Amino acid sequence: MSQYDVIIVGGGPAGIFAALELAKASNLHVLLMEKGRDIDRRSCLVMDKGGRCPPCNPCHLVSGLGGAGAFSDGKLTLSPQVGGYLPEYLGWQKTQELIEYADSTYLSFGATNHVFSASSEVEEIQRRANLAELRLIPVDIRHVGTERSRQVLRAMRDFLKGKVEIRVDFPAASIIVEDGQLKGVETRSGERLECRYLIVAPGRDGSDWMVKEARRLKLTLHNNPVDVGVRVEVPVAVMAPVTDILYEAKLEYFSKTFDDRIRTFCMCPAGEVIVDSTGGDDPISTVNGHSYAEHKTNNTNFALLVSTNFTEPFNDPIGYGKYIARLANILGGGGVLVQRLGDLLEGRRSTLTRLERGIVQPTLKCATPGDLSCVLPYRFLKGIVEMLEALDKLLPGVASRHTLLYGVEVKFYSSRLELSQNLESEIPNLFAAGDGAGVTRGLMQASVSGVVAAREILRRVGADVAP
Repeated sequence: MSQYDVIIVGGGPAGIFAALELAKASNLHVLLMEKGRDIDRRSCLVMDKGGRCPPCNPCHLVSGLGGAGAFSDGKLTLSPQVGGYLPEYLGWQKTQELIEYADSTYLSFGATNHVFSASSEVEEIQRRANLAELRLIPVDIRHVGTERSRQVLRAMRDFLKGKVEIRVDFPAASIIVEDGQLKGVETRSGERLECRYLIVAPGRDGSDWMVKEARRLKLTLHNNPVDVGVRVEVPVAVMAPVTDILYEAKLEYFSKTFDDRIRTFCMCPAGEVIVDSTGGDDPISTVNGHSYAEHKTNNTNFALLVSTNFTEPFNDPIGYGKYIARLANILGGGGVLVQRLGDLLEGRRSTLTRLERGIVQPTLKCATPGDLSCVLPYRFLKGIVEMLEALDKLLPGVASRHTLLYGVEVKFYSSRLELSQNLESEIPNLFAAGDGAGVTRGLMQASVSGVVAAREILRRVGADVAP
């Protein structure tokens, strides 16, 4: 039996930033446990060799030290406007202050100095967006790049060595609670680890585990909107009028037919479309996107996500998203689908021949040509097409017949734990942070959430914190 002051479950941005904060106290015994590999041992068959997604369990793109952030394109959103629910817990001003703190931490570990900042040119983009019935949310963004993200997170890991115990390939199986009191964690191998405080930050890949544990422990869960959609790929020149200024344009639209909210997400200028996996006993392949600091392609990609709020008796948004993604895998022979917009509108599936003669050549070579109308609900597909038409008014060429749609993209942060303003659960001394707990939706707020939980623990133990 091992005993710790604090155990952190999950080695993504939330877990790492919690560890960085706790490492300031020299008298705390802290364990950071991660089910995936160390960051230097993570590799992807699809990204590295252009192969087909097996898929791996766990998926090395989303699991392992560094979390999904290690293989993301490293967009740090420097505003509380987007990226999660932290302003609801902390207030706007406190969230902004912590974002600036986390940003300075990223900089100290090697993040790039350049920030894409809202400028006078944004007003004209906003005006044109409004004419197309789109809402632009301008935010400052620091783009680190996929390859540099790994370097930054590796530097954080190296800093933590000797200050925090880090164990990789070491999955948590369950949270131990006895008579309403937190006791620790049991690992998949049956090892019992005791602690005074626990921070669960399992990331999106661990959101399903988090929900199951919450239900087992009879914790209150709230359903966030379900985000399901496609990844769009167009020539770089089409998106350049906004990406050259903002890097990532945060645009939202309400469909005319169903009044559903549809938004752009994770815009990757001159980037690549990639595939990742949910992992687990029944892995599902989903689509995502990256952009690099140095390596550039001829295409820009971004997600279009339809946000839907379900009401009772529905209580499984993660299961719903997985169900739709699984349909795409079935039709794609285990992988993801790609379809030209023109083929979709003509009511036919895409074929290799049609893709080869298209202007936009897919950066994800292993995607299977197919028909997304056989996968996505009509309501979602109708909204996506409507938003593409609206985007085309702002950025001519987005709704070209050659535009590629990959499916499906699903964001598994759809259930949120009932938490205090310090991110403590209904079980005393059990904290939850990051995307897997449903409180954040991106690198920056996930990082901040780890800081929030760690600082509350430091306050309670009266730790002697180094300056």
